[in-house]
Amino acid sequence: MIETDRRGALGIAAALPLASALPSVLAGAAHAADTAAAQWDLTELYPSLDGWDAARKQVAAALPRLAAYKDSFGTDAAAMLKALEDISEVSKTFARVYVYASLKADEDVRVSANQERNAQVMDLYAAFGEATAWTAPETLKLGKDKIESFIAADKTLSTRFAFGLRKTLREAEHTLDAKGEALLAAVSSPLSGPQTIREQLVSSDIPWPEVTLSDGRKQVLDAQGYTLTRDAPNRDDRKTVMDGFFGQMGKFESSLGAAMAAKLKGDVFEARARSYKSCLAMALAPGAVPEGVYRTLVAETNAGLPQLHRSFELRGKMLKLPDMHYYDIYPPLVSLERKFTLTDMRNITLKAVEPLGPDYVKRLGAATAAKWMDPWPRPGKRPGAYMNGSAYGVHPYLLLNLGENYEGLSTYAHEWGHAMHSLLADSVQPYELSDYPIFTAEIASTCNEVLLTEYMLKQAKTKEEKIYYLGMRLEGMRGTFFRQAMFAEFELKMHEMAEAGEGLSGESLTRVYLDLLKRYHGPNFVIDEPYAIEWAYIPHFYSTFYVYQYATSISAGTWFAHSILNGGKAERERYLDVLRAGGSADPVDILKKAGLDMTAPDPYRGLVADFKATIDEIEALLG
Repeated sequence: MIETDRRGALGIAAALPLASALPSVLAGAAHAADTAAAQWDLTELYPSLDGWDAARKQVAAALPRLAAYKDSFGTDAAAMLKALEDISEVSKTFARVYVYASLKADEDVRVSANQERNAQVMDLYAAFGEATAWTAPETLKLGKDKIESFIAADKTLSTRFAFGLRKTLREAEHTLDAKGEALLAAVSSPLSGPQTIREQLVSSDIPWPEVTLSDGRKQVLDAQGYTLTRDAPNRDDRKTVMDGFFGQMGKFESSLGAAMAAKLKGDVFEARARSYKSCLAMALAPGAVPEGVYRTLVAETNAGLPQLHRSFELRGKMLKLPDMHYYDIYPPLVSLERKFTLTDMRNITLKAVEPLGPDYVKRLGAATAAKWMDPWPRPGKRPGAYMNGSAYGVHPYLLLNLGENYEGLSTYAHEWGHAMHSLLADSVQPYELSDYPIFTAEIASTCNEVLLTEYMLKQAKTKEEKIYYLGMRLEGMRGTFFRQAMFAEFELKMHEMAEAGEGLSGESLTRVYLDLLKRYHGPNFVIDEPYAIEWAYIPHFYSTFYVYQYATSISAGTWFAHSILNGGKAERERYLDVLRAGGSADPVDILKKAGLDMTAPDPYRGLVADFKATIDEIEALLG
């Protein structure tokens, strides 16, 4: 399961005319040739730091001009269009400025100059928000009838800006006056402080231990080291890895808890300032996702827990374990002594996605041959994996930390699924409608993973190899559906505690997380209490109510993959239309148009049924 994944932390395009932030999705030694060929090339954004700084100053200089449009915005359709086009153009430039600074900062989090530039961008984003905070109040002041008359009078307003304007009208009761919106925009930078503190603690300030594994290999247990060794075949090594990583993280429980408590209080502040009944309601409102989707997901996941518990029994049996501990989750059910180079990953992924059609394969082939990604782990590099597609008119960038194993291959296919989503959306949609919502973002990546697994199963030459891929499919569903739904329950509970004014601390959050671990893993599963600090390892909790969308997305991605594999061109095109739609409509409506209703329990029940069927298939192969 990929722990970090984002389209881009700033969803400026989708926000117009409202300027607000959208939280955006993460070896062995690599061959030198692969590494040289794959390193991303940031000069395609700006040829130098001087070029970046000039663009940053250009954005800053434009802000007074954007603020001044307030006085003429409602004069007529032409005046409205002029203001929105200028705001859009500046935001597009700023998104490019942001992408460059963000990627440079993530190349090595220890380089303070890069972190300072990134901080400059976040401050500039707050200033951009202040300069354009008047757009929503002024839109609401004009009212629905006048806005609709302007849209009808101008084709560009209709094609590029109508959806955003109507979203603003829909959120009328949660929009403040110009002064209030400017104030909320101004606090966006300080409210991002808890996440920055957490990232610095985990990436550079916590002294991660070094352990010696049973084969004599030494491993520093930072986030990268933990991810690469938690599936060690030797059980004592797995225990050593988890004891070392979570034991060290636990020493910082109070500080990590304080950072999370501050983040939760910020969410409560914003929800109350905007008159939402809860933080969940606030998070779901921009995409018009019904709250029932969230609660149905959790309910259906809990109904499926007996199958999850059954999978743990199968795991214990196959690994010949006397009992099941939390450190036994990650090793594959059978070993696969096969390495995948970067070239292998590319070639296999291109073959696996052939059901998506020749145009998709051609686009992906060209993209993966370019210098758009940073694939291998190294000291100081940000852990995890993500795709950043916010530089409209350039191309996506991918940060990966791959191992030369199947998990690395799966991550590669996953993140390039995101990149293809951006490429397809950008090829059809104007900038203002290109930035797809998070609710659909993970569908493209999980669909690619399903197609990859199906391809590998067809290529399997032995029963053991087939069991390996079935086991990886099982782990994918566990990690992306059951695990993320557990995270969603935890996140909802955290926010409910904050909203109720309950005391929040690292200790209280660990206690809540431990209870969830025990329920999700069942009565015959041993949860070592020090591991319950794991909540602090999950960076997604700083992107409010993000994680549930992994679970909804694997449900949808699996549904689409099966429909494509079992169907024909019509099913394929319905899926690709979802990707091409970008952010041009509300996500639930985009999916309904493609034949999938995420408000019903069926997609989640279908995923649980696939999970059960995979267990059945493994058991049948075992005989």
